[in-house]
Amino acid sequence: MTRGPSENGEPFLPGPTFAAPYHLSGDPAESEFTYGRFDNPTWRAYEQAVGELEGGDAVVVGSGMAAVTTLLLAVLDPGDRIVIPSDAYYTVRSLAHELLPFEVHEVPTDTAAMVEAAPGAKLVWVETPSNPGLDVVDIRAVAEASDAILVVDNTLATPLGQRPLALGADYVVVSATKGLSGHSDLLLGYVAGRELDPVRAARSKLGTIAGPFEVWLAHRSLATLDVRLERVCSNALRLAEVIGKHVPVRYPGLPGDPAHETAKSQMERFGPVLCFTLPDAAAAEAFLASAELVTDATSFGGVRTTAERRARWGGDDVPDGYVRLSAGCENTDELVEDVTRALAQALGRA
Repeated sequence: MTRGPSENGEPFLPGPTFAAPYHLSGDPAESEFTYGRFDNPTWRAYEQAVGELEGGDAVVVGSGMAAVTTLLLAVLDPGDRIVIPSDAYYTVRSLAHELLPFEVHEVPTDTAAMVEAAPGAKLVWVETPSNPGLDVVDIRAVAEASDAILVVDNTLATPLGQRPLALGADYVVVSATKGLSGHSDLLLGYVAGRELDPVRAARSKLGTIAGPFEVWLAHRSLATLDVRLERVCSNALRLAEVIGKHVPVRYPGLPGDPAHETAKSQMERFGPVLCFTLPDAAAAEAFLASAELVTDATSFGGVRTTAERRARWGGDDVPDGYVRLSAGCENTDELVEDVTRALAQALGRA
């Protein structure tokens, strides 16, 4: 990221701006900032930074789901046909079917299926790698399949792992709650693209705004994004290699994974998340209870290793023993040793 000009005595990162109204006299069109729902200097600084990472512009909002909702309502009309993955994040699917006025067509996270479904759609939604299945779609192939608006959920990869705009996507949606902020202490999201005026206007109308303190924290965390990703991705690969010797495992970075060839053609890094299937729910719970360096929690992308039995939530078509694990920044050897021991106990081999 580029750094702007600075003056002696200034902090490296200016603190958050807390304001509802701003001082305003005369014509509002002549003032840069008028009201807190419309704009904020702290938002602008963060948007410039993540826009550079994504290769476009950015609009920050209050959460990943706020980014989904704001974008869809900004670019679609009631009755428009949209294509979404049948195995994408379940809240996106629930939102599309239950609360938004669109014709929804679901297909698997599969390049051929997406390409076939794209013609005639107003918008195609791609989540790659998918959560929690970790399947991968060829972004460029889907972009070239039709004139539909192509949106890519880039939450798992982050812009340092994958740049969908450069591959033909029109918009990128990210839950910055996850790896981009990386400390499991805030909710945030953004939309990236090259023409975001409709999205920015929708944010103001819908009120899907972010708090300035959360935005400031997320901006601060960008400074360590590269080093965090280096560690969590290497830990994820090591864990996938070890776990795969005992039970079925999915990780796009593994050479034998079904998604690996497509993933390596468009990803710089393969992310912190791996998934594996234990015999049943009891075995999965035993693993989670035995691991000392793995926190039983939902979400992913933080500096602490977390995992959960994903079927406990419902909504995902996964086995009862399916575990989603997000590798953190712990010492690699200690983490591998802990997970190996917990896995042995869960499988009755301790």
